[in-house]
Formats: sequence, structure tokens, C-alpha cells
Amino acid sequence: MPDSSQAVTRNIRVSVHAHYIEQRSRPEDGLWFFAYRVELENVGDETTQLISRHWVITDGEGRVEEVRGPGVIGEQPVLAPGDKFHYTSACPLPTSFGTMHGSYQMVTSEGDRFDAKIAPFSLSLPHAVH
Repeated sequence: MPDSSQAVTRNIRVSVHAHYIEQRSRPEDGLWFFAYRVELENVGDETTQLISRHWVITDGEGRVEEVRGPGVIGEQPVLAPGDKFHYTSACPLPTSFGTMHGSYQMVTSEGDRFDAKIAPFSLSLPHAVH
């Protein structure tokens, strides 16, 4: 699985790219730290707002953690047609690799709610084969 992904749901494009952060990791203590950059782009003609998030994080042992909450990085961005919003976040893991996927809960200016898919991507050390 690649360390990046892209999905489009109802004209909201979600692109993610992850990378390993060696400086924040402590493999001797069972901690591997990964950062990921997300870009949301409204490629349609309807204003849409991100309301909440749902992440599914699976470590290298198959343990699953789900994270839900309002907005992203303390924001609930509104994306007018053509707008982009990006942010960077991080995920510590107890294994040297894992995967993430999920969805953003969105609402249109007309009040329609939908889940914008976050396609699966890997969290892994550079040049590692799993």
C-alpha cells in the first residue's frame, strides 16, 4: 500500500501523504511517529463544510483504533467551489508500520450531509517492505 491516497466523494477530493518522523520516534521504547498532510479540495459547484472526522488506524499487529471528533485541527472549514484546505497532523504507532483510512462528515450549503472518503494509505518506514 502506498504512503499516499486520493478519493473523490460528491466533488470533495481528499488527498493524503504520510511520512515517518525519525526525530520524534523512539523504536527502543516501541514508538514510531508518522505525520500526514491532508488536502481537501472542492472540485464541484456547491459550497460544503467539514463538520467532523472519523479515522480508522490499524497498527502492524492488526490492532484497530478509531478516532472521531469535531472538525480537524480545531477548525470546521467551509469550502466554496474551487477552494482548498490543507493541514498536517500526526499519528504515533506501537509498531513500525500501519495503515489509516476514514471519512470526513460534510454538509452542503443546502443541508445535505455525506461522508467524504479518506482512501487507505500506509504508515511505514522509508524503503521498508511489509
